Amino acid sequence: MGLFSLCRTLAALMLAASALTRPAAAQDTPNVAVAANMSAAMPAIVGAFAQATGRSVKVAYGSSGNFRRQIAQGAPFQLFLSADEEFAEALAKEGRTENNGAIYAVGRLAFYVPQGSPVNVDNRLKDLGAAAADGRLKRLAIANPELAPYGRAAREALERVGLWDAVKGKLVLGENVGQAARFLTTGEAQAGFIPLALAGSPELKARGAWATVPESWHAPLRQRMVLIKGAGDTARRFYDFMLGPQAQALLRQHGYAAPPAP
Repeated sequence: MGLFSLCRTLAALMLAASALTRPAAAQDTPNVAVAANMSAAMPAIVGAFAQATGRSVKVAYGSSGNFRRQIAQGAPFQLFLSADEEFAEALAKEGRTENNGAIYAVGRLAFYVPQGSPVNVDNRLKDLGAAAADGRLKRLAIANPELAPYGRAAREALERVGLWDAVKGKLVLGENVGQAARFLTTGEAQAGFIPLALAGSPELKARGAWATVPESWHAPLRQRMVLIKGAGDTARRFYDFMLGPQAQALLRQHGYAAPPAP
């Protein structure tokens, strides 16, 4: 092999090694960790972002608590859209984020009853306790309160009206709100608490009825996002886009309230 060929080969090997060791921040399509309650709204937001910028992001849905742990352990996410601001703030306090981030939406909790359920739906939960007592309610679906803020909000609402002790033995816990919603659509639960954004999605809207739980019955569902240290340009642009008028309008359409003024 001639000297020129050898140099060219070495250059190619160095370029390949550089690509393999390049940090996640330099990748063109960043991984974004997104709370499961956003699964109905996020596809439209990602589509609008791609149309506006010509860039794309790779979204993974799951429980905020699990994502918080995975990112702390080095999972290759560049942006975290949490359903609970405390999980995002915890990462910031540990020095894993660019800054404290921003609240991008405020969620609402819905009491959902699938078609054919013997439980009546109303936002004061008047029939839920009776249904638990007389046997009509066999299973009540919520997300795990230890992992998902909407599950914690459900527990707070049930405690607020004195029903937690009556229903806790009938709970079926989803790892995230998406799994809790599946328990309702598959008939594994006769009622449940899920995000309003999911209750109003086409699939669930066609399969049941819901009522919005009073906001005063649980702590505010402030959803915060944070850029992970070393995030690249596309992740930063998507962060800004989430706070812009297009994304915010789509969030309103899916039942989220506007974030508080800075």
